[in-house]
Amino acid sequence: MSSVHNARADPKLEKRQKGQSATWLLPDRRCFLRGALCAGAAGSLQTFAQPLNAIPVWASPQGQDDAPFTVEARFYQKLPNRKIKCKLCPRECTVGDKERGYCGVRENHGGTYYTLVHSRVCAAHIDPIEKKPFFHYLPGTMAFSLATAGCNVNCKFCQNWDISQSRPEEVPAQYAPPQRIAELAGQYHCPTIAYTYSEPVIFSEYLMDTADAGHAAGIRSIVVSNGYMQDEALRAAYGKMDAVKIDLKSFSESYYRQVVSGQLKPVLDSIVTLHGMDKWMEIVYLVVPTLNDGDTEFRDLARWVKTYVGVDVPLHFTQFHPEYLLKNLPITPVPTLERAKQIADAEGLHYVYIGNVPGHPAENTYCPKCGHMLVQRMGLEVTQMLIRRNACSFCGQPIPGIWHA
Repeated sequence: MSSVHNARADPKLEKRQKGQSATWLLPDRRCFLRGALCAGAAGSLQTFAQPLNAIPVWASPQGQDDAPFTVEARFYQKLPNRKIKCKLCPRECTVGDKERGYCGVRENHGGTYYTLVHSRVCAAHIDPIEKKPFFHYLPGTMAFSLATAGCNVNCKFCQNWDISQSRPEEVPAQYAPPQRIAELAGQYHCPTIAYTYSEPVIFSEYLMDTADAGHAAGIRSIVVSNGYMQDEALRAAYGKMDAVKIDLKSFSESYYRQVVSGQLKPVLDSIVTLHGMDKWMEIVYLVVPTLNDGDTEFRDLARWVKTYVGVDVPLHFTQFHPEYLLKNLPITPVPTLERAKQIADAEGLHYVYIGNVPGHPAENTYCPKCGHMLVQRMGLEVTQMLIRRNACSFCGQPIPGIWHA
């Protein structure tokens, strides 16, 4: 499950997009857009005259029919005796008839593998894109964000464990086919659809179909992922994405085994592959006290990023908050985050950020040549933008990113 930016949006905060008539009310965490998903395309905007967090959350009947959500999986190999081998993530689960893989959202029916979460949306929001966090991709815009249940790892610090560590039938959901998501994103003036909250790897088929529907309507797709994926599936699914944020949980194999229930190398391979595919990418490293907060690890991470993906890929060091199975640990001290940034800066990385600490100067974007502040942020809000034509407005230094739609 990917770590989600901890900063909470104020449900009373209104943000009027420039040149648009709609006023956005930033929702509380995972307040589902039930009315919009159930309503027809015409007239559903009126559903949200009230704040989003005032809408009742979930009213799905018990024992809902799985048929609308069951679609043949795209990444698997058939084996003798009606078994299959999943080729989606590095686990390569071998699954017998009537059984499921590790993620719990894919099931073998007589030798054919099916995803059970296509269009099965259990959470949706209209979020600031900074919440993902993307700092160099369409700053100040809103993303229509969604998730299905399930995950292919089990991070002990997961914020959204109630959906990521559940089977689909355990979590109330709404039927939201790809075209409907594209329509809603357009109605709410969201230039992007974001696949986030749980782990998009495990709903790759839905992600791909929704990205196609969005692109047909002029809406981009972005993904927030753990990157724990096989190469063929990564290229096919994330090849449809316009931007990718990867949660690099640690730079230690033992941490991945003990805290994440995964492996480090496949994630590093995914980052290198995505960079080679010319995808806009940002990397987030959640700093967990006593577990992955050593200077050596920070330095090795920064050197690896510089060597394999370059100095211009944004790297976010974010503050840990006690959740799920790590409630015994403290919040990450700000000096630890500052030390991580200092080390990465010293290794030559150009865009190193501190996340989950609203108001910290390291939330802002600075020109690596002249040092002027170019993008000022306060939590999830962009308060000043001084990048013009993708360059510093003071010295003309190109600033990598997608700054304008």
